[in-house]
Amino acid sequence: MSDKFLYSLARPILFSMDPEEAHHFTLPALKRLSKLGLTRAFVRQPLPDPRTVMGLTFKNPVGLAAGLDKDGAFIDALADLGFGSIEVGTVTPRAQPGNAKPRMFRIPAAHGIINRMGFNNGGVDAFVANVQSSRFYQNKEGILGLNIGKNADTPIERAADDYLHCLEKVYPYASYVTVNISSPNTKNLRQLQGASEVDGLLSQLKDTQLRLADQHKRYVPMTLKIAPDMDADQVKNIADALLRHKIDGVIATNTTLSRTAVEGMQHGAEAGGLSGAPVFELSNNVIRLLKAELGDALPIIGVGGIMQGSDAKAKIAAGAQLVQLYSGLIYAGPALVRDCADALRHG
Repeated sequence: MSDKFLYSLARPILFSMDPEEAHHFTLPALKRLSKLGLTRAFVRQPLPDPRTVMGLTFKNPVGLAAGLDKDGAFIDALADLGFGSIEVGTVTPRAQPGNAKPRMFRIPAAHGIINRMGFNNGGVDAFVANVQSSRFYQNKEGILGLNIGKNADTPIERAADDYLHCLEKVYPYASYVTVNISSPNTKNLRQLQGASEVDGLLSQLKDTQLRLADQHKRYVPMTLKIAPDMDADQVKNIADALLRHKIDGVIATNTTLSRTAVEGMQHGAEAGGLSGAPVFELSNNVIRLLKAELGDALPIIGVGGIMQGSDAKAKIAAGAQLVQLYSGLIYAGPALVRDCADALRHG
């Protein structure tokens, strides 16, 4: 039986559940299947299509976006789905429960999801322990991105302290580190995308990255994850800061606050970040603006609304070198990884 057929049977059951409950059911189930060696029996793996980006060799250009596995507890199971890279987090210095439930909502008519999770995670020490215990990390099976953020109760003027603390903790275990300043679900976080704020934050992060590279005798690239809700001037300011501070890459984009694509739909007015198909063009527009500013100076990783292989190709055409998936997996299932990898290999 194909993985597409199996997911067509499972999806109605999962969609009958609360979205967060379905999430907490699916990942442990995948982990059990992985431990039994069954995941790869059911999921057809993409053919190798290596891409070298940021000095790292990705076995294919289709990665998992952060957010699905915030605590790094399911790395091995997710790696069995054929991704060219796995990004886990966002992790914060201290454990925090996130926002009140319910905090995740499907919008099937738009192939969208709204979440206001709020960086719920077990804290950076537990996160690092999970990474260290994974087979994927121990055997150096592929590219592992570790995504860092700030605690909700840390004042925004002290945000750099949280990012620097997490960078110190995760650096030895990461293939690359992502700095998430674009979640809409932590109060004032997107303020860090302002010209003066991002400049100050990146300056401190770069200094720490270089010190850690010397300390650990290994340079770990660092990327910045940004929002889709920016105009051309804001994108230019971000691009200038990325170049000035020699950041290694940019991930475009996170979820959107726009509700234009889901207006009048059930759950369409819920607070939080909207992902899935409705963010596709917003993300592509930011990628195009970034590409115009950055040229080939640093790579763009495209994420947002990839629901089929042709969407992945559109991200590359807009200027991305790699892509990442999350919400599309909820609607299309694990076969989406191979579909996108195939489209990019033949594209």
